[in-house]
Amino acid sequence: MTVTVPNLDPADVEALGAELDRIRAEVLDERGADDARYIRTVIAAQRGLETGGRVALAVSLFPPAWVAGTAMLATAKILENMEIGHNVLHGQWDWMRDPAIHSTTWEWDFLTTAAAWKHTHNHLHHTWTNVVGRDRDLGYTIFRMSADQRWHPVHLVQPFYNLALAPVFEWGIALYDLEADAVPAGRKTPRALLRDVAGLVGKAGRQLAKDYLLFPLLAGPSALPCLLGNLAANTTRNIWAHTIIFCGHFPDGVQTFTEEQLDDESRAQWYLRQIQGSANIEGSTLFHILSGNLSHQIEHHLFPDLPSNRYARIAPTVRKLCEKYDLPYVTGSLGKQYAATWRRILRYALPGR
Repeated sequence: MTVTVPNLDPADVEALGAELDRIRAEVLDERGADDARYIRTVIAAQRGLETGGRVALAVSLFPPAWVAGTAMLATAKILENMEIGHNVLHGQWDWMRDPAIHSTTWEWDFLTTAAAWKHTHNHLHHTWTNVVGRDRDLGYTIFRMSADQRWHPVHLVQPFYNLALAPVFEWGIALYDLEADAVPAGRKTPRALLRDVAGLVGKAGRQLAKDYLLFPLLAGPSALPCLLGNLAANTTRNIWAHTIIFCGHFPDGVQTFTEEQLDDESRAQWYLRQIQGSANIEGSTLFHILSGNLSHQIEHHLFPDLPSNRYARIAPTVRKLCEKYDLPYVTGSLGKQYAATWRRILRYALPGR
């Protein structure tokens, strides 16, 4: 659904942009020891959970050890993926000048390579958020999520392949990040595609060997339950990531845009598009951490390079700004946003506007 904000004149938009710039500048000036302590604490917790999970799965012939090990490993993978990896790759912690937590050196526990993710996500998605024909994340090239996207008969089954995508989400993202569809369109050379395929094969090989060969072999008699525990942990992480990402981008109320609306777009207008093209998910502090603070998707899209622990603090201010300028601030519980996302998937599976 392409929606405009008729009651907001250009001067109001620029004033909104100036206020958002001030929020960003204040956070940049305040970053310091507390923020560094936060991310190092999360990393330490994640590594402790992963170590505990691996050890428990090494003796997982005992069912309680399997349950505990799988739960710890799944939680560790969610933390590594969402609150650490995604945010480190955005450069949120580059200001610390720590090569161990830097966007140029981090390689995450996910099939797609860091370099491919930074291109398709950081650059393409965050630049062209919800612009039909420019933001490939709007439907990930296989879903129809806007009336401005052309309908094809295959979209009739998009509810079914959405269900199938969730447990193998990392595989879907890895294939999507190859941008194979850009080769016929002339936006990518076959040589570049082959290079990216080689990178994915190498990364996937290391990931599969680690979780489904190395650690099961080290588990000896517990090899099979260890392997199944790793599979369950990866599947849980995939479903969780799929849920959070879809609920932050596709619920009812999240708007899409045409390329024509971007003519001479200013920074303030870019801010406005981020607000209109994102949705938040309400929950506890633990929920926000496990979501990578992408439950504050509006704040993340406004300020993708600010430390994620700051989003909860600035969210009330951003919400008040939206109220001041009579802008929608799409938010709700996980259940509400999940249901709204499914309504959108079902609605646009059918032809028509």
